[in-house]
Amino acid sequence: MPTALQTKLLPMASLGDDAQLIAYRESLSGSIPWLDAKRAEAWDAYQSLPMPTRKDEKWRFASRMAFDLANFRITDAPDNSTRQRAIDASNMMHQVSGRMVFTDNHLASFDPVDSDLEAKGVIFKPLLQAIHEHPDLIESRLFAEEAHLGSDKFLALHTALSHSGALVYVPKGVEIESPLMIYHWTTQEGVAVFPHTLVIAEEASSVHVVDIFQSLEPDLPAFCIAAGNLYAGPGSHVFRKCVQNWSHETISFQADATAARRDSTTQTLAVNLGGKRARFENQLRMTEPGSHATMYSLTVAQGDQEFDQRTFQSHEAPQAVSDLLYKNALLDRSRTIFSGMINVAPDAQQTDAYQTNRNLLLSPEADANSLPGLEIQANDVKCSHGATTGQLDPEELFYMLQRGIPKRTAQQLMVYGFFEDVLDKFEQEEIRDNVRKLVQSKFHL
Repeated sequence: MPTALQTKLLPMASLGDDAQLIAYRESLSGSIPWLDAKRAEAWDAYQSLPMPTRKDEKWRFASRMAFDLANFRITDAPDNSTRQRAIDASNMMHQVSGRMVFTDNHLASFDPVDSDLEAKGVIFKPLLQAIHEHPDLIESRLFAEEAHLGSDKFLALHTALSHSGALVYVPKGVEIESPLMIYHWTTQEGVAVFPHTLVIAEEASSVHVVDIFQSLEPDLPAFCIAAGNLYAGPGSHVFRKCVQNWSHETISFQADATAARRDSTTQTLAVNLGGKRARFENQLRMTEPGSHATMYSLTVAQGDQEFDQRTFQSHEAPQAVSDLLYKNALLDRSRTIFSGMINVAPDAQQTDAYQTNRNLLLSPEADANSLPGLEIQANDVKCSHGATTGQLDPEELFYMLQRGIPKRTAQQLMVYGFFEDVLDKFEQEEIRDNVRKLVQSKFHL
């Protein structure tokens, strides 16, 4: 259940009122000098940075920022019945090592790790509580990764205001078999949320973290700036999945960053389904030799949704491997943007880096934009990038239609085949089946 730290009263604030936001920011950390300074610096950056426009290269092809922050606010926790609805719906997977449920930035439910894992030094705690209890772990890592992909202004606002989310810390040599699940819900009209997940895996450890972002009502207007930081120690195995299924009236920004050390194995997977406009940024830094990272994404866009995906694979050390595969299926008048960059430093010899974006157009009005890129400063590397955009095989579709299968159903079945290699990255059958159901819901069957 929520702790005293999690249930402390915080002032409500409109995102359009600077005075209210300053009061809210000052109420978050109080007597923690390093965090107060970090939040104050971020607030100054937020106020000084301009709002991005389509003329900015890192926002190329994106729609103009046609939303008013004054329409969104930080709210009190929802009433008990609403909170319970969200808790009951937080059921993507039942066999877990721990679970947190947040509603409108407020902790609603907390199932900690068992006593055996706790005795081994595993920490799975709400972020606000962890800031007070484990500053030695957090200070150098919380809000520490620089933004390289364009959302500097929004990440600064996130740093200034974020307190909901989780710390996951896994000590050296500890393996956690079942996933840690973190649910974030919006439940009130016009709510603004700022979830943050911080994962620290020490040497030769293993952990699997899943973040679920959902709205309690499908037409609920909301605003989200989420961030995740993953630190993979030497020889660690770290897997993080994100399932984003906000309401179709949500404006969403998500910025994830991974730092991979020697001989570590990391895997990130993002499922993007919800939101009116959703931007997802994923940064990867290979800081030591021998690390291996994979980055996957699955997106289904419908109606007039826009999904904007930006990635950065930075190879700073030799003999590291990164492999990116982003797949998008587009219905109706939807749009996607993929812009990816592989950067290989001069000393990062014997790098293997790959980047692939595949787009499947299910409507003549859909629009997919791809901008893969390479910046290579070493001479002994294997690097490639590619992008494809195409339609469903007309003969296969005709075959299904002739056998009485409705067009939308036939499209769904063929899209499943298109996504199967990404869906298979969900190792647990239960969550994989639940993600399939979410994909199916996009076809209005």
